[in-house]
Parts: sequence; C-alpha cells; structure tokens
Amino acid sequence: MKTSTSVFSLDQAAIEQIERKFHVKQQLAKARKQELFGIFQEEALTDEEAVALKLLFAYMPINDMADYSGTLFLNHVRQTLEIRKQVPWGHRVPDHLFLHFVLPYRVNTENIEDSRGILYRELAERTANLSMAEAILETNYWCHEKATYIGSDLRTLSPLSMIRNARGRCGEESTLAVAALRSIGIPARQVYTPRWAHCDDNHAWVEAWADGKWHYIGACEPEARLDQGWFSPPARRAMLINTRIFAEYPGPEDITLAHDWYTEINLLENYAPTREIHAEIKDAQGAPVAGAEVRFELYNYAELFPIAIVQTDDRGIASFKTGFGDLVVRAVKDGLWAETKVSVPDSDSFTLVLSAADQPSGSVDFDLVPPPEREGEAVETLTETKIQQHNSRLEEGTACRTAYEGTFLSEQDAAALAEETGLPPERVWSVLQKARGNSKEIAAFLREQSGTNGDWPLRLLETFEDKDLIDTFRPALEDHLLGALAVRGTLAEEEFVSYVLCPRVLHEMIVPYREKLRKEFTETEANLFRAEPLALVRHLRESFGIWTDLPNLTGRGNPVGTYEMKLGDPQSLDIMFVAICRSLGIPARLQPSEQHAQYLHQGSWMDAAIKEAASQVRELNARGQLRLVKDAAASLDTPAASYMENFTFARLESGVYKTLVYPYAMKNVYDESFEVEPGDYRLTTGIRLNDGAVRVRLTYFTVSAGATTEVPLTFRETLVDIPVLGTYDIGREIAYLDGTSASLAQMLGTHGAIAAWIEPEREPTKHLFRELSELAEPLDQMGIPIVLLIRDEEWTASFDPTDYPKLPSRTLFVRDTSHDVLPDLIVNTPANEAGFPHLFVLDNKYQIRYTASGYKIGTGKEALQTLAGLKL
Repeated sequence: MKTSTSVFSLDQAAIEQIERKFHVKQQLAKARKQELFGIFQEEALTDEEAVALKLLFAYMPINDMADYSGTLFLNHVRQTLEIRKQVPWGHRVPDHLFLHFVLPYRVNTENIEDSRGILYRELAERTANLSMAEAILETNYWCHEKATYIGSDLRTLSPLSMIRNARGRCGEESTLAVAALRSIGIPARQVYTPRWAHCDDNHAWVEAWADGKWHYIGACEPEARLDQGWFSPPARRAMLINTRIFAEYPGPEDITLAHDWYTEINLLENYAPTREIHAEIKDAQGAPVAGAEVRFELYNYAELFPIAIVQTDDRGIASFKTGFGDLVVRAVKDGLWAETKVSVPDSDSFTLVLSAADQPSGSVDFDLVPPPEREGEAVETLTETKIQQHNSRLEEGTACRTAYEGTFLSEQDAAALAEETGLPPERVWSVLQKARGNSKEIAAFLREQSGTNGDWPLRLLETFEDKDLIDTFRPALEDHLLGALAVRGTLAEEEFVSYVLCPRVLHEMIVPYREKLRKEFTETEANLFRAEPLALVRHLRESFGIWTDLPNLTGRGNPVGTYEMKLGDPQSLDIMFVAICRSLGIPARLQPSEQHAQYLHQGSWMDAAIKEAASQVRELNARGQLRLVKDAAASLDTPAASYMENFTFARLESGVYKTLVYPYAMKNVYDESFEVEPGDYRLTTGIRLNDGAVRVRLTYFTVSAGATTEVPLTFRETLVDIPVLGTYDIGREIAYLDGTSASLAQMLGTHGAIAAWIEPEREPTKHLFRELSELAEPLDQMGIPIVLLIRDEEWTASFDPTDYPKLPSRTLFVRDTSHDVLPDLIVNTPANEAGFPHLFVLDNKYQIRYTASGYKIGTGKEALQTLAGLKL
C-alpha cells in the first residue's frame, strides 16, 4: 500500500521515482557535481525545498545542467515557494498543478535568468486584490505594456531580454506571459500548434488556470475577457495543439508522448473537433513492430513536417488525436520505412508494412486538405463601456511601451558616439538601432574598446544577429574581441571575420567562452591543433559522450558548459567544436546546408565528425552536385521558385527525409549547383490554394559523389479561377492621416487596387505588413495602389506608418471615419469572426476578385497572383 507524504501530496512511489531520476542526473552531471549539487550540503533545505529542487533536477535538460549553477535553481525554488504563501490564491492551486505549471523555471528555449522575484515585484501589487481570472487579464495588460509582436529568428529571448527589447515573436511573447503568470503563482503553460495545416508558419499562445479551469489568452495581446483571441478561428483548423511538460505527467489531458524526460500533452480538443487515428505497423511477415517511430506530417514551409512523432506499443500501434484534415504518415525503424497519405475524416485506422525498399523513382502527386473553417460558439456581446475600458487599456499599454522605447539611444546619439570614436556614423547607428534597450551597453563597449582596437569592436558587432545585440553584454563582447584579435595570425580577413571573430555558431546564447576554452589546452596542444585540426577532432572524440533529451533544446548548449560536462547532444558538441576552433584561431563553421561541424584546413573545408565512432573526414570533392533545372513547360501562372516558400529538398537518412537548410525565400536557385552529400533525395514542391489545401509534388532522385545530378523543378498545374465576389463600396468617409479628406475612389484609382481594413497593433496585420514589404518590387512594377484603412475602433495614437518603410511605394494609410460597420461581405460571413486584417483585391471596375480575413500567411502572395491573373 502506498503511503502519503506531507510534501506536495506526493505518495511514496512518486518520491522514489523523483529520487531515481535525480540519481541518474547526478551521474550524468558528475563533471559538474559541486557546481550543481553542492547546495544540498551547503544549504539548510526544508523538505519542500529539497523535493522541489530534486524534481527540477530529475527532469532537467542536460544543457541546463551544463550551463547553469545549483544556486540559480535553489533561488528559483525558494522564491517560488515564498510567493505561493504570499499570493491570495496560493492555497487554492493543487500541488500537482503547482509542481508542473508554476514551479518550472523554463518555458521554451530561452536563456535562464533569476527572474521570478523580479517579475513578482512588478505584478504583485497590481494583482493582489483581483480574482484569479482578473489577475490573468491584468498580467496580460502588463505584458502588453512591455512588449509587442515582431517576426524574428528562432533563438528565444528570455523574459527580461524580451522586456529590454520591447518586442519579439509569438514564442517570446508567450514565454514572457507564462513566466509572468507563474511569478504570481498562477499555473500557466505555453501552448502551440507546431505547424498550421491551412497556411505556413506556426503560433504559440498561453493557457492559464483559474479556480478549476484552464483558459487561453493571446500573449501580450490582451482581450477584455478570457478565451478570446485573433487566433481562435485558425485554431479550429489546427491538426495539433500541444505543450511540453518537464516531468512524467499523468494527465488528465490526452498524452501524445510519454518520454522518460518529458511529456507532451495534446490540447486540440479544447479548440477544434478531433478524431483519434491508429497506425498499425507490421513487418514483411505480418508481425507487429514495437518501438517503431511513427511520424504524423503535414505540408508547411514546403516540406513534410512531423507535427508529432509517436512510438508504437507492443501491439505495433501508434495512436494520435488530430483534426479533420489530411496527413502524411511515415513509419520508421532500423532503416526500414513505409509511408501513406491519410484523410482523417475518411479513416481512423490504417496499416503500414515496413520494408527495405529503395526510395520511389520519378514523381508522386497528391493533395493535402486542411480541416474546414468552422464557426465558434456564440459569446455574449461586451458592453460598450467594457469595450471602451479595454481600448483605453490598450492605448495606455502602447503609450507606456512607446515611452520606454523613447529612452533608447537615437540616431543623434549614434552620430555623437561616431565622432567621439572615429567610427562611421551610419554603421554605428545600425548596431545601436538594433540593440534597442541594450544600446547604452553596446555604446559603452564601442567607447571603451575603439580607442585601442580601431574599428574591430564595431566589426565584431556587425557579425552578430540582430537579437544578439539585445542580450550580449560587455564581459562577453570583450572576451570575443580580445580573444579573437589575440589569435588572428596571418588569416585572410574574410576568413578571420566570418569564422574566427564571429562568436555566433547557430542558435546558442552568446557567452564569454574564448579565454576559458583556450586555457583548457597547453600552448603545445594549441599549436598542434592549429597545424593539424584533425588532432583536435580525435582528442574531443575520445573525451565526450552524447546525450539527447529535449529535441527543441538540441544545439542550444553553451560551449563552456558542454565542455565542462563532457556530454551533450550532437549539435551542441558540434557548436562546442566550432567555438574551440575559433578560440584557438582555427577557422570553423557549421556546414551551411547540413549543419555539421567543419574546419578550414589548407584551403578546404573538412568535416569534423566528432560524434562519430571512427574517423569520417570528407573533403568537398567527395560530395555531389545538384543542379535544379527550370521547367521548360512552365506557364505564366507557374510560381517563381522560392526555397521554403514553395520548394525544398531533403536527403534520406535512416528512413527519414532531412530537409537541407538554405536561406528562406532564396530565389536564385538555377544559377549555380548545390554541393550536397551523396545519397537519396526528395524534392518537395507545393502550391497553396486559397482554401488552404496544397497541391504537392514529390520528386525522387539520387546524387552520386563527384557527379552532377540535374533535377527539373516542376510544380503541379493549378487552374486560376478569379470570380466576381461583389462590388466594393467606394462611398465611405475616408481621411488621410493628416486629417484631410478624399473619396475612396480617388485613392483606389481605376486600374485595380488592394484595400484592407487593418488593426495595426495585432500580429495578423503585422504579418500582412511583412508580406507586402517582401512583395514591394513586383507590386511597385504593377503600379497598384494599396490602401490600408484603420477604423476609429482600431486606431492607436502611437501607430506610426514610418515604422514600415519597406512597404510598396503606393501604400496609403488612411482613417475610415464613416462610423459604419464593416462591409456586408465581412459582417455577414465567417470573415467577421476571423478578424483583421480584411483584405480585398479590386479590378478596374471596383469589383471584388479576392478577399481574405484574419491570420493567414500567404495572403500577400495570393493577392499578387490574383492581380497578375487579372492582367490589369
């Protein structure tokens, strides 16, 4: 019989499991035993502190054990337990929710900081007299004061860095909001759709628990009530909405994946109709295959992306709860594989037979259809007073954030600094502008270092990604500047800047690593490694082990932490190798398309292969050449090839196609051949239709070492139907932003136009701004006016059109002052619920030929295609 313990209501079996997992992590992290676990001897811990701390360690990703100290985690535990006593709802939060959704220190892939107490002090007083539900809404208003949406790279800023930057992508907004809610003792979790089925991209938001029920909010995008957001309509078309928990979590939610070190739960049925499908995997003799990897894939960013990977049970069955759309299901084990397309509305069970067959030849065509649009449940209309109060809060929040942004160093400050340091003013302003809330730190670094080191401090900063300038401080900057200049030697300048001076390798946090790593080797060893980098490869291969736990933290390891731990995931080991090389003055990189470590030796890039059991060094001449050939039969309607927008290629590795990494939207794909590893490949092309369905073509081919393989890049034909959907109302009252009036007809002209009602502060509209900016050249060539209308209800005094300088030249922002409702084509259709932006393409008779509403990546391209089809 299990006995209960007073600590967090955990029974004896749960305590014993935590102890077992904790012991495993102690063994793995023995190289950092004192830094991590010394606190258990040095500190007087209460029973609650000890159990909470052991729970964190038991399921802690190995990268976190490598990169941070036990003191950081103990501080986090103590602050969290104390906050639980202070907040009015602390005693109402059940222990199992507290342990899994309040106690955790990590939300996403952010850098970990001692931030819980800081966030608590920001929020405690303003939420102290509220209900839990009201506190959730108030916390989101606070988040809105601190940050707003902007697209950015995959590295996730920490909550404090997000506040410093005052903007970030949805994954960073939701990381901030979850951390803020947890800081006042409210259970919260980041939920996300790994990829949308109806358009490219993904999205993350927040669920928070109040008095017995989970609710959702759009992070940093407050609404006047819970369970409301612009993403509600697209969420009803999702194929998976999930979250990851750093523990073996028993539910009660549907569990997608129960891993030894984490649990993924499926929350889709809270948003959309679902169906559980069952894949039965057999071998060639008809026997069930246990432990096979079953990948449930959908088309997104021009690849077949696995939104879930589930292992088969002892019966050879993998089950997955998903939406009513189409999937490609691929099963893999020991290099054997099988694949099929599944239409979820038509079937809930299917069988795949694994075989050792070669990949298919030629091309395969099929359609993938997303779940249909669905209406949401009716909700009570908010009172006019409530709406006005909410809009006032949004204005206040935007003004607060704008005032903070006004403290960033200005272009005039940059000019003064440039004159003081003798640096070019436009280059100084470029880095200070990107540094935003960290601009004073960056300026101080330039001021301190430029006198001695000329323009090298500035050149170091110019190697950074924009986001690096937000959360990199002088100790790290000085380490990388002085460490790189000390080993410059006789390297060519281009090699030195790109592959030695630059500290950024992939998506890891930039930390000071050069001095520490250089001291790990004697001068004799360093000279040997410079002369023969393969000796460094052999040295590391003998000394390091491989451990992978959380897939989304792969490649996030700090080079110093990984080195000290003598353990890491394969990509973090590659990053460490590159960092060591650069610290010693050896040019090194991750191979651009395949992301494995390489070093430059005698003019050639050599594979390091430090995670291989035996030497596996290859020169570039051992690779093959892939040349894409333009389709001779292409019509005017065939899209221009664009990597990750409508095509990708992938190499077959152990039964799985791994997409090669090239710049997003790369279009010069026919100019030169691609150097790739020999092997079997798949070219994926797709055309996304207006309803979200995709016409997919898979083309299979093989690349041999030393040979050039030519592959036609072809798309399936798509008949373009451009119906007349209605007539546009051009009689509305319109005003330019300076207050002068004009008729909408004057603004639209008589040669076709794009018009859209927008909500400038919301993410969907910002996506539209980005798409129109990317399409500025072809839209300018057409001479098409773009009129972006803002109603009084959506207007914010802080909105500034100059924040979007890359929009097409004929873009006009105007105020819709008519005080009428939106056009009937919006109000009387599902478009009304989909929300802003509401975009229309008009022909030269003001007839509506295309319309789109709400969040839909690709709207700009579809509008452009419609205009091209009209041949105005």
